[in-house]
Amino acid sequence: MKAENMNEINHTFVLEFILLGLSGYPKIEIIYFVLILVMYLVILIGNGVLIIASIFDSRLHTPMYFFLGNLSFLDICYTSSSVPSTLVSLISKKRSISFSECTVQMFVGFAMGSTECLLLGMMAFDRYVAICNPLRYPVIMSKVVYVLMASASWLSGGINSIVQTSLAMRLPFCRNNIINHFTCEILAVLKLACADISLNIITMMISNTAFLVLPLLIIFLSYMLILYTILRMNSATGRLKAFSTCSAHLTVVVIFYGTIFFMYAKPKSQEVGGDTWQTSDKLISLFYGVVTPMLNPIIYSLRNKDVKASIKYLLNQKPIQ
Repeated sequence: MKAENMNEINHTFVLEFILLGLSGYPKIEIIYFVLILVMYLVILIGNGVLIIASIFDSRLHTPMYFFLGNLSFLDICYTSSSVPSTLVSLISKKRSISFSECTVQMFVGFAMGSTECLLLGMMAFDRYVAICNPLRYPVIMSKVVYVLMASASWLSGGINSIVQTSLAMRLPFCRNNIINHFTCEILAVLKLACADISLNIITMMISNTAFLVLPLLIIFLSYMLILYTILRMNSATGRLKAFSTCSAHLTVVVIFYGTIFFMYAKPKSQEVGGDTWQTSDKLISLFYGVVTPMLNPIIYSLRNKDVKASIKYLLNQKPIQ
């Protein structure tokens, strides 16, 4: 009886996990290494430039660019928590990750994802106030208000991640320690648990409602009211300007939520449907984790004259008034 208990304890306590990644496709690993490395450099440079511009250009000291700076910082944190280890595994074939490193990676990834959902909702509300209540905008979106909104997003995302990560990593992993993924993604880790995960499922559903559905509802209502206001405008120039201020944010929302719902809202039958679906899941996760943060600064820079002007000033090293 003692031997059985010791055996159970040994299987329950996991020192490290093995991340499979694209180990089944060794010929394309080097291609993915180059692609991910280039995209990661673009993420660091693009988001870094946006953060510097939003800090040092006084013309960008507005709620919209404050939220954008937070979004850029979040994208850098999110990708830096997983991309370097992914690059190492692709080039060196080192696929192991310690239990503590896996926990940190899961926490950062979940916290950044939760916070980004809330920030996108806050940005939609900001655009609603700017277009639908322009005269009251400075009062409603004062510095104290938008700083508190961003702080609440970060705090809520962090608390949500602490709850989800602690519930996931307390589980016994007595089947195996092989994660069929690039990173310690929470759903991939939960598949390894050999205990009841009903509590994890319930809390995940509550989390999805609070951090996915509610912000999306705020975004939808905000843009419905924005559309109604724009259609009532007499000036074609005014309508075009209003559309242009929203187009970048709306593009980012569509890419972000489209990828999220494809990953987490699939039927269960497809989720365990075989190697093809598992590979598809991993590549979609890669798109969400690397391509989306890379596109954010590009989308905002190309569609925003203020950001482009500020970046030109920074590149030319001219003093900004």
